[in-house]
Parts: sequence; structure tokens; C-alpha cells
Amino acid sequence: MALESLIPVGLIAMMAGMIVITIIVSIGIWIYTSLAAAAIGRREKVDKPNLAWIPGLGPALIFRKIAKMHWWPFLLLIGLIIPILNTFAMIAFLVFYYIWWWKTTEARKMPGWIVLLTLIPGLGGLWGLVLMGLLAWNKD
Repeated sequence: MALESLIPVGLIAMMAGMIVITIIVSIGIWIYTSLAAAAIGRREKVDKPNLAWIPGLGPALIFRKIAKMHWWPFLLLIGLIIPILNTFAMIAFLVFYYIWWWKTTEARKMPGWIVLLTLIPGLGGLWGLVLMGLLAWNKD
């Protein structure tokens, strides 16, 4: 076999490996965030904290009840349906996302400003996971 014929096979194998690693990491993050959201829900005495295991929606259901902001997700859904309002709805979603996290951290008796550390470029996602762990398993 010539070297030229092996290059596409190597690229395909590398891409398949990256996809497998991405799937494994994504499942790990989902398990971690679900465990953390369920623990936060139990500590805040939310009925049905195991709703946190619903992929993509579970932690939002838990934090919505803790932050006591029941109305805004429905307003954002209306904004996402109307095409002209999409950009404004996404900006509003980001603002409410941080308000939501702020209220959740204050409900867990931690300072709300630590949520703003997730805005640090490159560290925001990692800090978000650490913050979930602190909210879930920190001693009161």
C-alpha cells in the first residue's frame, strides 16, 4: 500500500476517535451535572429532584424552582418562535441565565457574585462545573 492511500484512513480513524471521546466526555458531564442538580434539589427540598436526570432539561427544572423565576422561560419561548425577536430573545436568555444562577447560589447561602466568574474566557465552563459541585456538596 502506498502512503497516499493510508492518509484518508488515518484521518477517518482520528475523527472517529475524537467523536468517541466527545461522546464519552459529554456523557460524563451529563452524569455529573445531573447528580449535582439532584443533590441541590434535595438540599433545597424540591419535590421530585430526580427530574435532574432528564437530558438537557432536568437541571433547568430544578434551578427554576429554586430561583423562583417560573415565568421567564415561557416568555423566551415566545421570543424564539418569532424570527425577528430571536437575537433579542437570546440576549435576554443570557441575562436571565445569570440572574437565575445568582438567585440559586444565594438560595444555597453562597455569595451570588461568584457566578460572574463563569464569564472568564477559557475558564467559564470549568468554573460552572465547579460551582455546581460547590452548590451541591458544600457544607452549610
